[in-house]
Amino acid sequence: MGNGRIKKLFTDDIEQVEMLLAHAIPEGISNLAMAAIAIICMFFADWKLALLSLCSLPIGMFAMGMMFKAGMERMNDYYAASAKMNATIIEYINGMEVVKVFGRDGESYQRYEKDIKSYRDFTLEWYKICWPWMALYSAILPCVALVMLPVGTLLVINGSSTLADLVLVFCLSLSVGVPILKALNFAGKFPQLNYKIDEIEKAMDSEPLKTKDNSFIGNSNIVRFEDVRFAYKEQEVLHGVSLELQEGSLTALVGESGSGKSTLAKLLVHYYDINSGKITLGGQDIIDMSIEALNDRISYVSQEQFLFNTTLYENILMGDPKATREQVLEAAEKAQCREFLERLPDGIDTMAGDGGKQISGGERKRISLARAILKNAPVIVLDEATAFIDPENEEKMNAAIAEIIKGKTVFVIAHRLQTVVNADKICVMKDGNIIAADTHENLLESCDEYKKLWNSSEARASWTIGNEVRA
Repeated sequence: MGNGRIKKLFTDDIEQVEMLLAHAIPEGISNLAMAAIAIICMFFADWKLALLSLCSLPIGMFAMGMMFKAGMERMNDYYAASAKMNATIIEYINGMEVVKVFGRDGESYQRYEKDIKSYRDFTLEWYKICWPWMALYSAILPCVALVMLPVGTLLVINGSSTLADLVLVFCLSLSVGVPILKALNFAGKFPQLNYKIDEIEKAMDSEPLKTKDNSFIGNSNIVRFEDVRFAYKEQEVLHGVSLELQEGSLTALVGESGSGKSTLAKLLVHYYDINSGKITLGGQDIIDMSIEALNDRISYVSQEQFLFNTTLYENILMGDPKATREQVLEAAEKAQCREFLERLPDGIDTMAGDGGKQISGGERKRISLARAILKNAPVIVLDEATAFIDPENEEKMNAAIAEIIKGKTVFVIAHRLQTVVNADKICVMKDGNIIAADTHENLLESCDEYKKLWNSSEARASWTIGNEVRA
């Protein structure tokens, strides 16, 4: 599901469904009730005049039906155009920095403008199709007097009705046309309501993760992947992976980009359901555990950490909401946060900003590590936690990681092999398979793929602009 559709579904559509259910239906019912009472009174007064006053209803209802038909034929296309416009707006705003840096303001704006105009043109065309019928029923329904007054006058002259009945029915008829018109206007929104509810139900009916409401009953913190296969839609990315993480050990996973390393880490924390095989923690299949029980056992630190727009203190507190302030400060200290927190105006109570943008990327990662330290889970998953940060921050991150992994079962996804040379076991991944697993020294001797990765990592470490090797 794209960003545009998500935004439209959970903001626009839900808000409109609430408006229709909370306001359109009650108001529509009250208008119909008012019209029904007026019609009953009209028939009690004079059934002939009552029929005359209602003769415009069939024409108006026919026009309304034709408008519904014309509108429904293009309803799906209309919402697809709306979702595309929303996606373009979100992409344009999120990519503003890249657009500015590469001088693509005009080009990007033209694409943005094109989708906006496309949505506008589609909407105008839709209204052009529906408008004639809308105008017809809007004009006819309120005009009950066009037929009733002249014909009713003749009936009074001929003695078939009385002037009092004519005046009474005329006054009552004024309470019929406008309420029915309002009710039909609300009825015109019901096709949209049905569409929006269907879309929301599709999202809500998405297949949930396979879990059970069981607590952790395992007998250790050993993690096993047993012949695990996984596919994104139709493309299989893991092909029968088997791996064991010994309790209290540090296991590293290395490989080229796209080999399936991060996918394996996300499967361990049950972001997705595997297609076949089994992942166990302490001998217990993770799908036999509740999400809460699994989360209590595992801390996951990814390469891109998100901070909420609240204080840094509250962001760290997410690791353990029951922790005291002293425990939060201790976790921040262990995560090497003290130095930069002291520079902030409000210290640990400083607002993180939208997405944590009030602090640097390296500082965001240290806050995330503090969160993991506070959680104190027995299994730690570090998915390239030191990626894309400067040497100073990397040094502090490594010190924080050394603190967090003491006595834990640790699973590290590494992009720089130098950071995991002391791991108890290094697993080499290629094309969705683990092709070797051993210590650093043994892999250098026995695994050509690892040797290639190591040489590449060494070359990157010594590279500078102009190909001048650092001293």
